[in-house]
Amino acid sequence: MVTQIEWERATKRAKAFTARAPKAISARYDRRLDRVIVHLNTNLDIAFSPRDAQGLGDARPSQLETIEITPSGFGIHFPKLDADLYLPALLEGFLGSRKWMARSLGSAGGKSRSTAKKLAAKSNGKLGGRPRKVALG
Repeated sequence: MVTQIEWERATKRAKAFTARAPKAISARYDRRLDRVIVHLNTNLDIAFSPRDAQGLGDARPSQLETIEITPSGFGIHFPKLDADLYLPALLEGFLGSRKWMARSLGSAGGKSRSTAKKLAAKSNGKLGGRPRKVALG
């Protein structure tokens, strides 16, 4: 159970955060640039590719045209996709949940064509390659 003092401290921290944190005041999708552009109350614009954000990767341009800002200014909602992004996380470079980001980064790493990866694959091939899967039955 939370005490009254803990509640008051948490409320004070939340008010301080909301007072100093940047907030979205508008957002739009630019078809020509293929970017979502968010305008902040700090007069800064941030832009990102929908393909890089969780829930927007397979979206058609028509699904990105409507963007809503939450009353707090911390949320960006795409109603045609039922997808949401959290502005503070977006500003830190996180365009999705930790699990989604890890999967995206792992997928990109798996597609790497570096010299080191090629040499490792060649070396592994000399050892007989991947073990064959054994059917259990």
